[in-house]
Amino acid sequence: MRPYAGLETVPTGPSHEPREAKDRMSDHTAGTDRRVHWYRQMVEIRLFEEKVQELFMGGLIQGTTHLCQGQEAVSVGSIAAMQKGDVQTNTYRGHGEALALGMAAEVAFAELMGRSAGCSKGVGGSMHLIDASNGNIGANAIVGAGLPIAVGAAMGFKIKGEANVALTFFGDGATNIGTFHESLNMASVWKAPVVFIITNNLYGEYSPLRTTTPIDDLARRADPFDIPGVVVDGQDVETVFAAVTTAVDRARSGAGPSLLEMKTYRYRGHSRSDPAKYRPDGELDLWKTRDPILLLGAKLADEGVLSPEQQDAIRTETQGEIDAAADRAAQSPYPTLEETRSYVYAG
Repeated sequence: MRPYAGLETVPTGPSHEPREAKDRMSDHTAGTDRRVHWYRQMVEIRLFEEKVQELFMGGLIQGTTHLCQGQEAVSVGSIAAMQKGDVQTNTYRGHGEALALGMAAEVAFAELMGRSAGCSKGVGGSMHLIDASNGNIGANAIVGAGLPIAVGAAMGFKIKGEANVALTFFGDGATNIGTFHESLNMASVWKAPVVFIITNNLYGEYSPLRTTTPIDDLARRADPFDIPGVVVDGQDVETVFAAVTTAVDRARSGAGPSLLEMKTYRYRGHSRSDPAKYRPDGELDLWKTRDPILLLGAKLADEGVLSPEQQDAIRTETQGEIDAAADRAAQSPYPTLEETRSYVYAG
């Protein structure tokens, strides 16, 4: 039940000495501006997900949804380490990554509602947000499916001599399936410029981690593939950014892949109306003491960068933007049968 309080970034695999990520934040003004931006992004993701739940319960979103409240620092901190031309794949719990990469909330809402203004014209839905123009080459409903896609993208960069990197996000449960091991093995042998990011929220659907996996630190699974395995405090956006930047720099330099394990927690159940009664009493409240938005907000307030009143104003402003985006998305028409058919059948 421990929320990994005080957890530091700890390498568990082979040593490496790339350029320190903190050097990128040595300019105080630039660093401050960036952290305020991260704060806004995490608030946007949190309020977006809460609105998604409201829309789902109101019948405006069909099918299923998988929400990421509590995991915002993983999305924001990781995406911030990417550069123009880099790409990423993620899971069906990938709204946070899509928004952090720059997808407009209105576009994302429209896709979830099955409207033609969505990123996939309304035919992809919650589990398939994609925007290649921003480096989001797709979310997958199949557990672990994004790993080999990211390795393929990374090898494409390498073969073409392009200095770009692929990131791939996946859950703790994906480390138990074949594509995880195959992808890490192939990436290590070929020194593919890819960063594997485990979003370890302690539950694979409804199963606690230790009922399916014999170890607590999944980063140890990097060892057989002779690549760095790093345990990261996934509640601290600055720590996440530093760890991913180090791994990205290593990949971009030609040294090969890394495996990062983000220790984090999802506040809601696995999907839809799951009440998550399988969690021990008090576990959720314990993790909320290290809420990623509150952690960064407290630091910015202590430093005089962003007062509590300013933080409240950001939340109020963002809530208005989220509500308006959802309202506009709901006014978008549904795609016609002819339009949807063109995405299914080759002419």
